[in-house]
Amino acid sequence: MHPLQCVLQVQRSLGWGPLASVSWLSLRMCRAHSSLSSTTCPSPERQEDGARKDFSSRLAAGPTFRHFLKSASAPQEKLSSEVEDPPPYLTMDELLGRQRKVYLETYGCQMNVNDTEIAWSILQKSGYLRTSNLQEADVILLVTCSIREKAEQTIWNRLHQLKALKTRRPRSRVPLRIGILGCMAERLKEEILNREKMVDVLAGPDAYRDLPRLLAVAESGQQAANVLLSLDETYADVMPVQTNPSATSAFVSIMRGCDNMCSYCIVPFTRGRERSRPVASILEEVKKLSEQGLKEVTLLGQNVNSFRDNSEVQFNNAVSTNLSRGFTTNYKAKQGGLRFAHLLDQVSRVDPEMRIRFTSPHPKDFPDEVLQLIHERDNICKQIHLPAQSGSSRVLEAMRRGYSREAYVELVHHIRESIPGVSLSSDFIAGFCGETEEDHVQTVSLLREVQYNMGFLFAYSMRQKTRAYHRLKDDVPEEVKLRRLEELITVFREEATKANQISVGCTQLVLVEGLSKRSATDLCGRNDGNLKVIFPDAEMEDVNNPGLRVRAQPGDYVLVKITSASSQTLRGHVLCRTTLKDSSENC
Repeated sequence: MHPLQCVLQVQRSLGWGPLASVSWLSLRMCRAHSSLSSTTCPSPERQEDGARKDFSSRLAAGPTFRHFLKSASAPQEKLSSEVEDPPPYLTMDELLGRQRKVYLETYGCQMNVNDTEIAWSILQKSGYLRTSNLQEADVILLVTCSIREKAEQTIWNRLHQLKALKTRRPRSRVPLRIGILGCMAERLKEEILNREKMVDVLAGPDAYRDLPRLLAVAESGQQAANVLLSLDETYADVMPVQTNPSATSAFVSIMRGCDNMCSYCIVPFTRGRERSRPVASILEEVKKLSEQGLKEVTLLGQNVNSFRDNSEVQFNNAVSTNLSRGFTTNYKAKQGGLRFAHLLDQVSRVDPEMRIRFTSPHPKDFPDEVLQLIHERDNICKQIHLPAQSGSSRVLEAMRRGYSREAYVELVHHIRESIPGVSLSSDFIAGFCGETEEDHVQTVSLLREVQYNMGFLFAYSMRQKTRAYHRLKDDVPEEVKLRRLEELITVFREEATKANQISVGCTQLVLVEGLSKRSATDLCGRNDGNLKVIFPDAEMEDVNNPGLRVRAQPGDYVLVKITSASSQTLRGHVLCRTTLKDSSENC
């Protein structure tokens, strides 16, 4: 058995939670197996042989099993200013980055963008520097995605490219270290270490705090891994460092993990069970972003509207969760805690000039109190992502989505009645297990019936560990999946164009993001419905300073009269610079 497998088996059998000493155990096992296994952790040449011997001797005489069990005790809430003692086999100096330069690449969803900012915040405090130049990097970290096979193949290809970079590294420089972070590290674990010997560090989504230690261990020439999932890690005390200093918007993670266990989805196995940040820590982060001048915040979570803060004891005996009408869950009903409506209410009060969005929700968690709040608050965007996945009730049941087509359509009608002018987007999967042509036709008809403004459509990719992998058959041929996907995309674009053309002739509030990527004479921004709006960079009036002519800058709110629309973009001409409050009062 590979040493890392031994570690994981021990953890599973004892039922341990997050451990600070995962790599210590795996490394000691690596050394114990060095004469028995060809897969032992590699130890490349080091410039300072004496330092390596010193580290190895300390490692061999590392903590006792009693110390290891002590590390496994329930984690205590820590203040962000507290400094932990280094593990017995490392000195505090070895945990410091010594101004080594880190290059970060992000793949996948918005959660990974936020995770990148969290990881960088942790490394920055440990003395690492950030670089955007791959050639000058001392550490390369890839924040990865596992949602589909194609996403993982992209990472394997990237590793092959980086292998050449590592091989050509001049001996005069410190050895280049490469790390895999996030969902792919969590899903594949030891397969990555076995398949790609050039990978030095493996860190799952709940192990980013451990990055300084993992990198310190990697400096000895050992491979280091921490892929344990946590029941309580939310990084609530870590203030993400914005990777784009000129950004006008930011992502704020409010919860992690997912309990829905949809049969096709790998997320519960790569990001663990649902747990939510305390409301107070979220509000503190949003306030800091407002003070920095950001004009838009997107609340993030795998199932963002199932948010439940149980940190306040007085709210833990509250009533059961209210679900959307006609929807059920795959888990026992949860009670108590501060819910998403409360959080949304509090966040929207921080700064009336800051737009609030949230993603990605589940349709089951849209009780009336959430819809009413979105309708009432001017700075909560009238845009809802409503993942359908399929238009067939039979397929939805196989997916374990907890609703029928009829219940979903009823919810769509209810949302549009509650929030006039709301923009809707959705996710769809083509070619799920057992999907027939009739099922596909029903999905096409749902696209036409709802007429979404935005959509995200993909061919089904079976993932190991999921319920579908164990209980269903991936029996739709690849060419059929792709043909059905193309048909869905074609219909979506037709209907989205119709939906977006309703905006032609209307005046919309747009948050300016910057220059258009396709024209140096145009600006781009997004409207309330999150659609991209393109307009000429021209002088305009400032409503708060009559007679003053200005040009729009990133972060400005401007009124744009829409002149044309496609399935993805609106075009128009700018009227004036304004504020969110003034535009709401004049509408």
